[in-house]
Amino acid sequence: MTVRILIVGAGGVGSAAARIAVRRSFFETLVVADYDPARPKSLVAAVGDDRLVAAQVDASSTDSVAALIQEHRITHVLNAVDPRFVMPIFDGAFAAGATYLDMAMSLSKPHPENPYVETGVKLGDEQFAKADEWEAEGRLALVGIGVEPGLSDVFARYAEDELFSEIDELGVRDGANLVVAGHDFAPSFSIWTTIEECLNPPVVFEQDRGWFTTAPFSEPEVFDFPAGIGAVECVNVEHEEVLLMPRWTKAKRVTFKYGLGDEFIDVLKTLHKLGLDKTEPVMVKGVPVSPRDVVAAALPDPATLGDRMTGKTCAGVWVRGTGTDGRPRSTYLYHVADNEQTMAEYGSQAVVWQTAINPVIALELLATGVWTGTGVLGPEAFPAKPFLDLLAAPAPHGYDSPWGVEEKPL
Repeated sequence: MTVRILIVGAGGVGSAAARIAVRRSFFETLVVADYDPARPKSLVAAVGDDRLVAAQVDASSTDSVAALIQEHRITHVLNAVDPRFVMPIFDGAFAAGATYLDMAMSLSKPHPENPYVETGVKLGDEQFAKADEWEAEGRLALVGIGVEPGLSDVFARYAEDELFSEIDELGVRDGANLVVAGHDFAPSFSIWTTIEECLNPPVVFEQDRGWFTTAPFSEPEVFDFPAGIGAVECVNVEHEEVLLMPRWTKAKRVTFKYGLGDEFIDVLKTLHKLGLDKTEPVMVKGVPVSPRDVVAAALPDPATLGDRMTGKTCAGVWVRGTGTDGRPRSTYLYHVADNEQTMAEYGSQAVVWQTAINPVIALELLATGVWTGTGVLGPEAFPAKPFLDLLAAPAPHGYDSPWGVEEKPL
């Protein structure tokens, strides 16, 4: 099939996805669009591939997204902006007849009376509510296909299919030892998204209870990460995997814990205490301003930090249960990105590069017909081995980014 891709968003992840994609031959055209037309123009000029086209789009407008899709005869849309814009892009892709992919799902809303026990509107609920429409049209929305969610969900599928006969817990664990020179506080990913994830009530899944919530930063544990990262304290954080994995695996429990560190947690708690995490505008000298947007504007753009960053970031799933041999098993499936390597090879810092590589692999699998499906599906709904083989295979056949398996103490 002729594949014509639209990437909405020319920030860190969107730019990294374009830089990764141009090394592959599975697509005919790749349009990079942003609200600020200068950003995609600069990217296209820097990359220097004739298949790339720069465009302007209003990601908050379904009509704007649909019109751009139709103008360029787009077959696949990759949403690379923050989750505020999921639904307009999702609906725009549907209206224009394109396959849709994202790396973060529609936003949640805490339970109005009991937010730290019961779920309210869950991550992805708005998208899954429209699954029947996508299926009826014979079309696909592949949601949560970044690194977390995304690669972590592929690992979960692989563990269930290849390594375990029964899974007691799928525990996503994310940790890093990244340091940014010259900054006391410089998040390596969108602070807007980080605030959303970390201050919302974390969701946990248990088979006999379903989805429920806890308090932010709950259940701290020290997890030993590979590749020299070492021991990092991880805490419960709201994340899409907990909403995706139970739909397509038989895991008895699903959790997500993030290695934030005491300083990061203290900053987030302070932002919350001061009301600077809020998205609703407040009036400042007669001008409506979102406090969270002010925080984002005051901090350095994560996409610009790569040349001052050192260290590695690790994403993976800790799987505990019964192995295929009938014995208890505790295994961590993981992928590591080294900032020095990603900067040298792609000019992208490690966190955004590790996020961006996975939707590009998914696009290639869809383009070649290895992955097929209809409706609103997560990565767990597809066979994991072709994805992981392509990720690890040396170039030019694959993406030359090996993943690992580490046995943990029972």
